[in-house]
Amino acid sequence: MVTTTSLAGNPYQQDCPTRRILDRIGDKWTVLIVGALGDEAVRFSELRRRVEGISQKMLTQTLRSLEDDGLVSRTVTAQVPVKVEYALTDVGQSLRAPLKALEDWSIEHLGQVLDARTAQQAA
Repeated sequence: MVTTTSLAGNPYQQDCPTRRILDRIGDKWTVLIVGALGDEAVRFSELRRRVEGISQKMLTQTLRSLEDDGLVSRTVTAQVPVKVEYALTDVGQSLRAPLKALEDWSIEHLGQVLDARTAQQAA
């Protein structure tokens, strides 16, 4: 019997399940949503304000996928109107540091990347 804890991942193999995980965490909306959630539970509308440019449909789809993957929890509170909040799970919290490192890298190297693009387009 194969358990999830006994799986040895190798994302360089075509059929490895880690590829699905890499697809999820490599998605720009995932990176931004995980960063926007941070340490607190957030309502959908607040999350949409924090992640400028994301459509309602894409936010909904990404949150559902993150929930399916165990990175985000969804809490519904019975009140009028119904209150729905999203928060990072422990696994989702563990993803914050690596994604923050990517965010920091992109900010630090923005000028170099843009200069390289300009040079390439001029060539």
